[in-house]
Amino acid sequence: MVGKPSYRTADATVSAFDAQAVTPSDSTELRPTRGIYVGAGGDVAVEMSLGTTVTFAGVLGGTLLPVQVVKVLATGTDATSIVALY
Repeated sequence: MVGKPSYRTADATVSAFDAQAVTPSDSTELRPTRGIYVGAGGDVAVEMSLGTTVTFAGVLGGTLLPVQVVKVLATGTDATSIVALY
């Protein structure tokens, strides 16, 4: 990897300072998150901050995923009540 992405900082392990409800979308980009909260369980498809797409299958409601994502994709996501944490 060439260079350090600007969203990765030494304080990336501290608690969230902001939050935003997320409507899954294949086109809407988010600020890189510190994590996402899944209120009602199901599959969560995301685009990671470095561009990789992955589906977290069978996420239980009430789960906090400590992942840096820029999209929560509509295609492949059936979990609801998703909150982006910053």
